[in-house]
Amino acid sequence: MEYLFDGVREFNTKDYLEYKNLFRNLSRRQAPHTLFIGCSDSRVVPNLITKTLPGELFVIRNIANIVPYYRQSEEYLATTAAIEYAVKALQVENILICGHSNCGGCKALFADTSLTSELPHTKKWLELAERVKQKVLSEHIEDELEREWKTEQLNVVEQMNHLITYPYIKEKYRKKEINILGWYYHIESGDVFNYQPEEKRFVKIT
Repeated sequence: MEYLFDGVREFNTKDYLEYKNLFRNLSRRQAPHTLFIGCSDSRVVPNLITKTLPGELFVIRNIANIVPYYRQSEEYLATTAAIEYAVKALQVENILICGHSNCGGCKALFADTSLTSELPHTKKWLELAERVKQKVLSEHIEDELEREWKTEQLNVVEQMNHLITYPYIKEKYRKKEINILGWYYHIESGDVFNYQPEEKRFVKIT
């Protein structure tokens, strides 16, 4: 674990000094322009992919970059609360949902029942992507890799649709006061594809 402490020491002596003024300006306030909803996967690094600095992204990460349907509840709803805070309190201009290749969460949608039973909370969470699973199954895709990327990309689109179930987001979106983006990040190549609603496909960002 010592490498974690070494990382802090290097941050203090190198990175912090480079952005010292930025951190001072951010010490009492934040004004991020984008809500980034991504997967918890360790290979997905939002600020690295977007080349953004501290203070620019408000980040939510969970298994398979899922957005729960909007509902009023007395329960503790982490993702829903963070979305609410980003849109209502921080007034972000953009909401970006970013999926990625080789997503373990998306793969688990088709996992053996005995496996998912060992992960009951994960299994419950992935119920929010059940429509994605059914759409993919209806296409009878035999190739495993094709089914994989199809699931991952459909999941991004599905979660974009879930965002519109939030009344305050739907209103802002209709008034063109907020942008909703869907990205697909290919880990091996570093390529990022942006979803084009008019064409209903992902197009490489060049």
